Amino acid sequence: MSEDFRGEYYQKVDSKARVSIPAAFRRVLDAGDPSSSDTSRTRIVMVYGGRSRQYVECYTVQAADALAAKVRALPIGSKARQIAERDLITRSLTIEIDENGRIVLPQKVRDKIEFADGDETAFAGTLDRFQIWKGATYDAVNGSLDDEEDELPEGMDVLSLLSGVAPGV
Repeated sequence: MSEDFRGEYYQKVDSKARVSIPAAFRRVLDAGDPSSSDTSRTRIVMVYGGRSRQYVECYTVQAADALAAKVRALPIGSKARQIAERDLITRSLTIEIDENGRIVLPQKVRDKIEFADGDETAFAGTLDRFQIWKGATYDAVNGSLDDEEDELPEGMDVLSLLSGVAPGV
């Protein structure tokens, strides 16, 4: 079983738009980037498409390839495929992590999350990918630790959502 992206981390961004990838996330990215003759550095695929998204989704190279395979499976010329290609494939970037575990946030990514100089980022693990948010936006959307319980019936535990779900589904 592959490693997952878990947890939330707040990271400062320097004046050159560089941010450190959390160490736990780097290990997953390293494992998900097959050896390449092009570079010895680990790569990350950042998807900034999707009009309603306030964040950028980041994938290992292997997970991005799996995502592309799902897009390829859609009928050619269909509206679903056109949207998926535009928002998940065209509006993505592959960048390298430097020797210090940092990336430079590309301008398109900064524009997407409405990042300004001096802002902090929030990295949020979501199993097979992670999200990068502007820290203040992440806090506004996900601020309360009890938000998910507000959507569950009184007294229902969040783990009950998983009853009957087979692993790997």
